[in-house]
Amino acid sequence: MSLRQLGFRLYLVTDRRQTKGRPLTDVIEECLGAGLGAVQLREKDLSAAELLALAQPLREQTQRFGARLFINDRADVALAVEADGVQRGHTSLPITLMRTVVGSRRLIGASVHRLEEARSAQLDGADFIVFGPVYDTPSKRPYGPPQGVENLRRVVREIGIPVFAIGGITLERVAEVKTSGAHGVAVISAIFAAGRPGEATKAFVDALGSA
Repeated sequence: MSLRQLGFRLYLVTDRRQTKGRPLTDVIEECLGAGLGAVQLREKDLSAAELLALAQPLREQTQRFGARLFINDRADVALAVEADGVQRGHTSLPITLMRTVVGSRRLIGASVHRLEEARSAQLDGADFIVFGPVYDTPSKRPYGPPQGVENLRRVVREIGIPVFAIGGITLERVAEVKTSGAHGVAVISAIFAAGRPGEATKAFVDALGSA
């Protein structure tokens, strides 16, 4: 997957607990209207049926705005709603097996925390990498200490597919992340916890530039 073909630099990872009481779909609608190009539905506490019920309106929204929808871990739900791809975590199916499930038309993103994992993911056929945590952030502390921009730079240098930085990403840190050569950023709180998620999205899109 080339950088141009991927088509987005801002990757919004959902967390409905941070929407300040607003329906997740309302916040996503606002962000899509501000130029968001990709959403990852990541609500790990939901059952498959509950996740499917949430994925269906998100599929309609993303299609309407010409954006991509990825489902975290659940290839079955991704297929059911005809999502654009799956984001693979450490407990998911191996990438090679996941590819046989979702086929060649859908994208597979791989969440990794070390250079060796990034290399393996690329060899196994991932279309892009989400690397982190780059900075300290409470949501990513279970995955280990922050990796820092220098490790991000190493991954970008050695991996031939697009790399997204995740973990503690704020608007103020976008410039530093860009110097690493990362294709883009994956964010949660920087948008969902913002008073105006649409305005926060627009600021990220402008700072990252076109895909």
